[in-house]
Amino acid sequence: MERILVVGVTGAGKSTLARALSGRLGLPYHEMDALYFNGPDWAVNDNVTEDVSRIVNGPGWVIDSLGYPEVRDLLWDRADTVMWLDYPRRVIMPRVLRRSVRRTVTREVLFGGNRETWTGWLSREHPAWWAWSQHGTRRREVALRIRDPRFAPLATLRFGHPKDTAAWLASA
Repeated sequence: MERILVVGVTGAGKSTLARALSGRLGLPYHEMDALYFNGPDWAVNDNVTEDVSRIVNGPGWVIDSLGYPEVRDLLWDRADTVMWLDYPRRVIMPRVLRRSVRRTVTREVLFGGNRETWTGWLSREHPAWWAWSQHGTRRREVALRIRDPRFAPLATLRFGHPKDTAAWLASA
């Protein structure tokens, strides 16, 4: 495990697990959203493909994302391990709602200086709506990739509940 993708739907805990793995394994952690969004109004980094390519061509890393379409295959081609947080909606939704309320209330600064706002809750791009609406789509996408012969060499660890993930992390 030297090039690790932590995948799952919004709110699953990808960043939390990726940071823990980074610390435990001594590998650099890269937050995909911070690489992707680099300016106000959720501006997309025009150099995201080059930035991600530079990272994944390095000897070791942990990245918390299935990958945005521009870099998805690049990430999966270079990874040696996929850790899939395949949690049900009943686990995901309370997590993403708590996180979004906290971020909105505290005006926490996110990627590119952006913040979650109360009006943002009305958008289909809001993390709560995204987690709900994309849950099945993300699960199917990851399942297809895991079965794809191109990615057969990847070691895959699939966790169905946070307790399973915590138990694995404690024993690793």
